[in-house]
This record gives sequence, structure tokens and C-alpha cells, in this order.
Amino acid sequence: MVTLNRVTRVLKPTRVRFHSAVAGAAFAIITGLSAPAAAASIGTTADTTPAKDNVAAVSAAQAKPAAAAPAPWAPSDKDLHTAPVAGGQESLNLSPEQIKNARAIMNAGQAMHLPARAWVIAIATSMQESKLQNIGDLGDANDHDSLGLFQQRPTSGWGTAAQIQDPSYSATAFYKGLVGVSGWNTMSLTDAAQAVQVSAYPDAYAKWENAAADLVHGFYGSGPAAAQIATVK
Repeated sequence: MVTLNRVTRVLKPTRVRFHSAVAGAAFAIITGLSAPAAAASIGTTADTTPAKDNVAAVSAAQAKPAAAAPAPWAPSDKDLHTAPVAGGQESLNLSPEQIKNARAIMNAGQAMHLPARAWVIAIATSMQESKLQNIGDLGDANDHDSLGLFQQRPTSGWGTAAQIQDPSYSATAFYKGLVGVSGWNTMSLTDAAQAVQVSAYPDAYAKWENAAADLVHGFYGSGPAAAQIATVK
């Protein structure tokens, strides 16, 4: 597979604003997904700069995921697309490593009991920010101190450099920002992503929605990405 060598950078947020889900267990063993969770409401809206308290909250969410019985069905297109899909959709030729990163993003959303729509938003956001590559320090080529799958910045309070470069941590941090956005589950994907990322290119996330949804379907063994995903351990 072709991995893009150059990633288009966008400006990162200096501020970030901080309910229920069903997901399926089918194909979990083949794809390596964590067991999907039943519905749970989490989070309330706040408007604050991420700081130590938020970093600690992300760590706690990772360490102690709430228990719930798995649901036996995969998400539908209606679950993945709760708002109209924008035109001009694009696709990526993904490497096994990029697929593993997408899986980590989805697993983090499942661990937080978030609905499938959140997984699509998060995967599409990472497609735009890093092409699903866990980017380290690029020196002079870096966009400020942006790192990882979501190009989050330590100086903006997202966590330490090491934490941000951990896919599970960075995805959890993104989701905690997302669930704090009022109405995120019914707004357009690009508006929801932009509310968290505060990018200089607010419409850029929209074009990855179908590709992100294809990955989610693929992790459940259906759709155009399923065959490739099944080969990735």
C-alpha cells in the first residue's frame, strides 16, 4: 500500500470545548476490536482551555472504562451518518499501520461507550490531520509542537508529547473534546470536528467522511475495506 510521505498541516487549537451508543461484536476476533459497548450517557458541555485536570481525566477514562454488555449488531449507515454527507469525498490507500491506527481510534470510542457517529468523526479528523499516521517531532518541519494522530499540542494542554503520541490517549482526548460540543451527534462532520480542532481550514474534514465510514464497516467485516482489514493483524 502507498503511504503518503507528506502531510498537509493545519493550525492547532489553543482552546477547546469540552451521549449514547450501540456497536456490534461481529468480527471482533478477526479485526482485533475491543468488545462494543451498550449505550451510556457521558459528559456535559464546558468551555475551557485544556489543562492538567483534563489530562488527568483522560488518563482516568483510559484506566477505568465503564463495563457494559456488548451489543450483537454492527452499526448501520444511519448510525454512521447522522447528518448529510458533503460532496467531494476523497479516499486513501492505507498501509497496515494506518489501519491499526484507525482501529485504535475506534476502540477508544468504544471504551468510552460513544456511538458510531463519534468513531467516524474521529477517524475522519485524523485522516485530515495526519493521514492516520502517528507523527512524531519533525523538527523544523513541525507545525509548532503538533504531534500524533490528531496533531495535538502539548503547549495547548492536550498532554505530554509521549501521551499525545499514544493512539489510545490521543483519541480519548479528542473524544472528550467532542462530547463537550453541544449537538455534535447531529451536526455535520466537519462542524463537529472543527469545534474540537479549531483548524485554519474548517471545511477540510468533510471530505473524509465516507472513507472513515468504510473503515468502520470494514472493522465489522463488510464494505469495500473489509478484505484489506482482514489481512491486518
